[in-house]
Amino acid sequence: MDTSDPDLLPEGLEDRLPRDAATATRVMRAIHGTMHGHGYDRVMPPSIEFERSFAARMAGIQSRRMFRFVDPLSLRMMALRSDYTPQIGRLAETRLAEAPRPLRLCYAGQVVTIKPDGLNPAREKLQCGAELVGADNVAAAAEMVALAIEALQAAGASGVSVDFTLPDLVDTLAEKALPLDPSQIEAVRRELDTKDAGGLRDVGGEAYVPLLYATGEFDSAIEKLAAIDAKNANGGGALASRITALREIAASLNGMARLTLDPSERHGFEYQTWFGFTLYAQGVRGPVGRGGTYRIAGSGAGEPATGFSLYPDALIDLLAANEPAEDRVFLPLGHDRNEAARLRSIGWRTVAALSDTDSATILGCTHVLGANGPEKA
Repeated sequence: MDTSDPDLLPEGLEDRLPRDAATATRVMRAIHGTMHGHGYDRVMPPSIEFERSFAARMAGIQSRRMFRFVDPLSLRMMALRSDYTPQIGRLAETRLAEAPRPLRLCYAGQVVTIKPDGLNPAREKLQCGAELVGADNVAAAAEMVALAIEALQAAGASGVSVDFTLPDLVDTLAEKALPLDPSQIEAVRRELDTKDAGGLRDVGGEAYVPLLYATGEFDSAIEKLAAIDAKNANGGGALASRITALREIAASLNGMARLTLDPSERHGFEYQTWFGFTLYAQGVRGPVGRGGTYRIAGSGAGEPATGFSLYPDALIDLLAANEPAEDRVFLPLGHDRNEAARLRSIGWRTVAALSDTDSATILGCTHVLGANGPEKA
């Protein structure tokens, strides 16, 4: 990369110019408004914390993916936020420890990572989400999925689909139904993630191969998963409660979105427990969000929680390209200030002239304030 230009941004970072920034603001407001309407209170943790706090709150959070540096005041290692969820866990466990449960919190802001995820080159992303602390049952999971779908639709997403998964699938089956030596578990997880039937057989996970085919459209995939579970020779029914829960969650959505199932998917669900889901939207490349159940790391077994995170940058790009420009009223020199204030109070945007060379055309205004109100420019 040419570093001779002082105005170049680092790889994976970008500016949002007025039109995109306006769309981003609208999307954020729509998402937050939806969560606020369902009783979720916004919190605003700092963007920088001690590294140890981030790493200790959530299994699967990798501090090596964070920007880290030494705090010159405390001489302790600090990190720039790469995910809001550990911070919500800290707040729930400390300053909001005595708040009534279930505790409903939401957030919105930027997160930064050292390396991009997969094919997405961005290292800074907008993250909006909600956490339901103190509950990870079927009702909580159903509320989270429905809220995530509603928030995306309010933001302007269409054709939303949800892909369910069972993050603890291998651990649950390995206990008895499809026993594995502890040394095999991680290898079986890895081969399931890559959907490699041959690799599964090579690492001693042949019994897990049928799970690769219990995927796709929800109703048919859940039937395949139930049939696999019932046929397990060593204690069939190990997944019965999870299958029942998935069916209840799916039924509660009542057609809000297209539903699919991939029970063995674990990428992005490293700290989830029994339930996880990924969100997609029509025309948007890659996932627009993930969620599920987890435990807040800390003292004891950790408090149960259910939540989701939306990453709407790609959705913002799609919407910004198709949103019409806003109307703006040009205010000539000597205009009626009271009338201009009235127009702003009812939703107009105004742009005031600062010299006699300014005009509606130069300043990109669609209207001019005349004697009888806004007139087409």
